[in-house]
Amino acid sequence: MSSPTTPMAIAFLPLTDSAPLVAAFEKGFAAEAGIDLTLHKTTSWATLRDRLVYGQVQAAHMLAPLAIAVTLGLSQHPAALSAPFKLNVNGNALSMSTEFAAALDPDPVKRIADPVGAAHDFAAAIGLHRRKPVIGIVHRYSSHALMLRYWLGYAGVDPDRDLALRVLPPSLMVEALRGGEIDGFIAGEPWSSVAVAEGLAEIVAVGSRIWQRGVEKVLAFRTDWMEANADTTDRLLVAMARAAAWCDDPANHDELAALLERPGYVGRPAQFILPALTGRLILRQDTPAVRMDDFMLFARESTSFPWRSQALWIYSQMIRWGMVKPDETAERAAAEVFRSDIYRRALADAALPMPGASMKVEGALSSPLAVGSNSGTLTLGPDKFFDGRIFDPSRITEYLSAFDS
Repeated sequence: MSSPTTPMAIAFLPLTDSAPLVAAFEKGFAAEAGIDLTLHKTTSWATLRDRLVYGQVQAAHMLAPLAIAVTLGLSQHPAALSAPFKLNVNGNALSMSTEFAAALDPDPVKRIADPVGAAHDFAAAIGLHRRKPVIGIVHRYSSHALMLRYWLGYAGVDPDRDLALRVLPPSLMVEALRGGEIDGFIAGEPWSSVAVAEGLAEIVAVGSRIWQRGVEKVLAFRTDWMEANADTTDRLLVAMARAAAWCDDPANHDELAALLERPGYVGRPAQFILPALTGRLILRQDTPAVRMDDFMLFARESTSFPWRSQALWIYSQMIRWGMVKPDETAERAAAEVFRSDIYRRALADAALPMPGASMKVEGALSSPLAVGSNSGTLTLGPDKFFDGRIFDPSRITEYLSAFDS
């Protein structure tokens, strides 16, 4: 007689980085872990947040900063959320209308390769544009929006003064650009690839060049549900780790893109989904694809491990941009959203290399580094910020004060 399975509902948005959840269901990893998984496609991050907070689903594919914001009571309907598993790092791009892009360096490859120069070009182009540029962001509390602020802030741009940031669901960005409602957007794939293919925009910056291996989406739970359902949580994380590894294998990318293009998932042709998976992006219509290694990672280099230092970097940016006031209790709560302890517990028997620490100095690695691991060998990849700054989670005040100097 077969063992009983545990029903579980998870909400997601139609994005390429939902891939580990889709693979967990479609490739049977969840079923093998005794999870009867149901995936609920959702249009906006606000709706997804509410479905999780009010218990319509047990977990969600969520913007990492949104999980922290909900926990801190910044994003409507406060609730304690936990993220014991990162679904990916990087994977987003900033696409600007062809009209705006014409004021930037004419070589799209150079723009991506030189984010310092591109930031200054962008700052100059703001004053030349026919209006204050309107840029679509997927949520106020998104990694994309924080990356945009960080990047343009370097060039002296005040995003709240010099830009109009408009919140739109990722799947509506292309139509908003087509209708002239926005001049560009920053979002996860495949939406930039779609905009470029339709001749509406050019990719002018990518997250992986602003912060190599920057935190993106997490698997989020209500903390009370997660702690009351430890066995189910652990089994799901085992399934997710297997699914993420499957997604990262280049041999599976064609099959993965074919799964994601189904209407119930991303619902766009595989040709728009493959670029993020393979790291071969077309930056401008009718130009060759450009190789961008590590554009988006799912599993290798312990991508799924929830570093608490990355949660604190997000918290530091919330302070920098006036979203929250510095507070020791809030700092501790932000760090504790990333539950490295649950990750270690769930995957203790999975023979999966994981870091021996839960915090690290972010932005310090310019080349791969072998680090202490509980099992086997683990090499962490470069994690540099484009401006050369490093983030020591034990010195947040000093880190932030340096932006004023």
